[in-house]
Amino acid sequence: MTLPSTLGELKSSEYNEKRLRRVCVKDEMRENLIAKLRRDETIFPGIVGYDDTVVPQIINAILSRHNFILLGLRGQAKSRILRQLVNLLDERIPVIKGSEINDNPCAPISKYARLRIEEHGDKTPVEWIARDARYVEKLATPDVTIADLIGDLDPIKAARGGHLLSDELTIHYGLLPRANRGIFAINELPDLAGKVQVGLFNIMQEGDIQIKGYPIRLPLDVMLVFSANPEDYTARGKIITPLKDRIGSEIVTHYPASVEEGMEITRQEAWTKRDERLTIPEFLMRTVEQIAFEARQDQRVDKRSGVSQRLPISVLENVTSNAERRCLLTGEDKIVPRISDIYAALPAITGKLELEYEGEQRGAANIARELIKAAVGKTFAAYFEHIDCAEIIAWFNNGGALRLADTDGTELCMASFRRVNGLMEAASASRLTADNHAITVAVCELILEGLCAQKKISRSEERGYAAAKAESRAPGYESFSRSRRIN
Repeated sequence: MTLPSTLGELKSSEYNEKRLRRVCVKDEMRENLIAKLRRDETIFPGIVGYDDTVVPQIINAILSRHNFILLGLRGQAKSRILRQLVNLLDERIPVIKGSEINDNPCAPISKYARLRIEEHGDKTPVEWIARDARYVEKLATPDVTIADLIGDLDPIKAARGGHLLSDELTIHYGLLPRANRGIFAINELPDLAGKVQVGLFNIMQEGDIQIKGYPIRLPLDVMLVFSANPEDYTARGKIITPLKDRIGSEIVTHYPASVEEGMEITRQEAWTKRDERLTIPEFLMRTVEQIAFEARQDQRVDKRSGVSQRLPISVLENVTSNAERRCLLTGEDKIVPRISDIYAALPAITGKLELEYEGEQRGAANIARELIKAAVGKTFAAYFEHIDCAEIIAWFNNGGALRLADTDGTELCMASFRRVNGLMEAASASRLTADNHAITVAVCELILEGLCAQKKISRSEERGYAAAKAESRAPGYESFSRSRRIN
């Protein structure tokens, strides 16, 4: 279908008369949302865990034609939700060709568009813009000015066109007017200087803006949406009270309510589809996700800052990479991450933790190791609650010792694990191994690390397993380690 290219063609086309005359983007979003709800479509694809909490509140805000703000800690999909709002806009809309502010051909607001229509009439050129071009986003920073958002007078335009500075044709439009008939999003709103926040008052209440004090009224049609972190209210700035009062709905986001929801998000977002030989055991996914849950509950981690969902995503990617590195070194054809690979992913954890004073004294790396240990302990308990590991503990208590490296190949690890009485039997009883040696090694590591977490055996930082609370290395440890190094 050929789209109309002039105002006359547009008026005589089959383009919906109601849509042509409508000038309110909030009505457009409301109608399209209602249509999606009637068709039972997913409103925000890829957003997990918000179906019964955040999404209904956003739907209510849009149905109420509200400007709204998403308030939540980092890593809670606020920006992703705002960007998906474009799916509630029409696929494309007509505008006066050359207009910087998307003038409606039937209701132009800029002097440029009005002059074009006066000059060309029904032959005024019309172009169509896609919904993606109607979304404008700005990250708020303290150096953002009124001119950036609203606009300024351009002396060069005035000189070239022979206009007075007070002429509307001399305006250099800011981001907000350029979002006319669309969505304007401001991320981290509290970082915006107070005097700039004041500049948003008119557009939110009266629906117009003024530039440089000249009586130029632009009745913009914009859906305003914001995001903010509660920490920002005290750390870097605040949302001024009059602006908060003009925001129709304040919607609070949250982290995943369950480990299963977190796993679904991490599985969706992490870059793990890099090699067809890769298999990530479910228990390892659970352990990685549990780290974030442990961190969010740890008193040594700053609750105001939060623990982003990016933590388990980055950890899983690093875990996968360490397993990939091991396979490259050993020449094996199966890539299966193990618990030891999680310890190798410390760099993906330490940079994402904002620590309280006690945590700073302990050190980010030590806190991260303790979080991993706690996560492994809970995962081990979930899978091995009814499996007897007494024989394994007895083997270490009787002087058995074991030392592994995260670069040891599968068969080398299997040979070591077979020495430990009861270990292979416990792994088999868990029904996690699936007759796959690489996965069996990962399960055996889970058992050993789980027993360490429960303080039933001990482990050194060099990954030497021994009896619990041993003040020195168990008998035979040194000779066994030496033989491993020789082999």
